[in-house]
Amino acid sequence: MKTYSIGEVAKMMKLSVEAIRYYDHAGLLPFVKRDSGGRRRFTEDNVQLMRMILDLKKAGVPIKEIAYFVSWRLDGDDSLATRYDFLSQHEQVLEDQIAQLESSLAYLRFKKWYYKTAAAAGTEAIHLLPNSKQVDPNTYKKYDHLLASGHTARELGDK
Repeated sequence: MKTYSIGEVAKMMKLSVEAIRYYDHAGLLPFVKRDSGGRRRFTEDNVQLMRMILDLKKAGVPIKEIAYFVSWRLDGDDSLATRYDFLSQHEQVLEDQIAQLESSLAYLRFKKWYYKTAAAAGTEAIHLLPNSKQVDPNTYKKYDHLLASGHTARELGDK
């Protein structure tokens, strides 16, 4: 079975060796064995575990919670449901964050279209109710109609 040094894993994961040592000291790498010289030797499974740790970290899961998840793996089959529930919970958090980001992106793209068309017309007044600074509800409807007719938000907002 092929094994990797800490330096090779650091390069693969685009991490520093110090970061991997930190994860090990935090209890996140209990499966990593050491050779006769005391150097860590990572298996492919260890590398996959590192990927999972990094994905959980990117998802905003605190190191302490990741350590619990890893420790449950040591429990074997007794913790399968716990691990599943843990991932389901964090999956939902990520889906909620993605939905919020998509909503923010959609509004940003609407505003790009709004300013692009106003600049092309030489005035923002084309989007405002007469004699006011309020956006005309028809502006939103026009944008939605353009999207419904096959235009993408990106192309509508790009110059």
